Amino acid sequence: MDLSCPNQALSRRRALTAATGLAAGALLPPAAVPGIASAAAQRADLATAAAYTNPVIWQDFADIDVIRVGDTFYASASTMHYSPGAPVLRSYDLVNWEVAGHSVPVLDFGAKYDLNGARGYVRGIWASSLAYRPSNRTFYWLGQIDFARTYVYTATAAEGPWNRLTTISTPYYDAGLLVDSDDTLYVAYGNTTISVAQLSPDGRTQVRTQQVFTTPSSVGTLEGSRFYKINGQYYIFLTRPANGQYILKSSRGPFGPYTMRQVLLDLRGPIPGGGVPHQGGLVQTQNGAWYYMAFVDAYPGGRMPALAPVTWTSDGWPVVQLVDGSWGTSYPSPAVPPPPRPVTPMTGVDTFDGSTLKPRWEWNHNPDNTKWSVGNGLTLRTATVTNDLYWARNTLTHRIQGPVSTATVQLDHSAMRDGDRAGLALLRDSSAWIGISRDGGAAQVVMVNGLTMDGSWNTTGIGTEVAGAAVSGSRVWLRASADIRPGTARHATFSYSTDGATFTRLGPAFPLGNDWRFFMGYRFALFNHATQALGGAVRVTRFELSTP
Repeated sequence: MDLSCPNQALSRRRALTAATGLAAGALLPPAAVPGIASAAAQRADLATAAAYTNPVIWQDFADIDVIRVGDTFYASASTMHYSPGAPVLRSYDLVNWEVAGHSVPVLDFGAKYDLNGARGYVRGIWASSLAYRPSNRTFYWLGQIDFARTYVYTATAAEGPWNRLTTISTPYYDAGLLVDSDDTLYVAYGNTTISVAQLSPDGRTQVRTQQVFTTPSSVGTLEGSRFYKINGQYYIFLTRPANGQYILKSSRGPFGPYTMRQVLLDLRGPIPGGGVPHQGGLVQTQNGAWYYMAFVDAYPGGRMPALAPVTWTSDGWPVVQLVDGSWGTSYPSPAVPPPPRPVTPMTGVDTFDGSTLKPRWEWNHNPDNTKWSVGNGLTLRTATVTNDLYWARNTLTHRIQGPVSTATVQLDHSAMRDGDRAGLALLRDSSAWIGISRDGGAAQVVMVNGLTMDGSWNTTGIGTEVAGAAVSGSRVWLRASADIRPGTARHATFSYSTDGATFTRLGPAFPLGNDWRFFMGYRFALFNHATQALGGAVRVTRFELSTP
């Protein structure tokens, strides 16, 4: 979106006017704002600020698009086959974030997203775009699905409800949506060949599309478009996966011509063992300072958002501010107004009270909504008869908090039936779990590993029970601890308890795979599926995500 969008509240507009001497809602040009005319000036301006550390979110939120509406920052991220999709994150300071909702309430793009005869692993919600349109006070999410078509969803509040506005036949790959200063909607998109489309005033149809840039062979691939209008110039921010960032600039309009400049290449990142910060977007604070929020490849955990200040050259090109030649592990915190409230932590306890799931939860593919409920705990009734967890519906997932964290689940298994399997998994293309296996009228706590998929995301291993112990009573506590720091020697361990206080290790350490091709990082997952017949159920009365 045009980063000059006006603040919503009159008092905020007056405050901005008083602070900058500019008309309310006007873009703050880089050279006109104290503290961002040069790198030295910005460092001096922020010298007294508190510091933040990178990554600002040590959870898997990739392909970030970040915007500001008034005094609130919002971001969107990729979720592939998880449902609901396209989480909307909210922050008041660019450092502390919460999950507000999801732009795509259900992946209704075909039966494979329901695990109905096919599977949608590593498909679904890829890099997409989030924007805000001041003229109708509406949020827009735009993304292509399965290289077939583009979907647009809208909402008047970030937490929703979100509704589908339209379907466009052109698949806008890795799109960036711009709301221009005259309210026209434009989309930048493509891989290597970059195009710009203009949408109709209502955003429902394509009016025009035109190729605007071809990436030089010396650069290779460019994708991940983010589209901006800054100080009268049009910019398309592009990533070279997975080690570079480039920007195109046009002074002649959204359709170019564009010139290109490298923003970063092979830059050391802030996570030891992790990759180069890349992809993501630019955002401007209320006082005119600019930041770049990128992600860092940090498998087995996924892709973690990192934040760095940006200054501008005198001729209008962005420059990422480095620390000792690297993307800093720490910078002065953005100078922003005090937040109206603390954001909701992404860790802590969930007892599944209320009538809906908290927005930090996502299902593995679409759930069968007749087979689960919340209120006085999470009830999971068996929804699939299968011996393959990758085919089981209603597996509920939660991102892992890095660098090391533990999930602890209290499970009531008294309503399980013979053949049922329920528990806590570490879910990816190589998976393992601890849980209850009920057979012959008896329940046993087991640790299972060897659940695997190949590079086409077909199951190659349904798992092997490697440890087990008899349990009595109706309740058990299950625990999984995961080290998701980047590297090849990262492991998870499983344990259980019958009293919630003393935990017993079960099974060998589980090596976490760090291949990037599954894209999503490991997640904690709650599951219950049948291997014989439907009808059983479990109740999760407590979930806790904790860090050392």
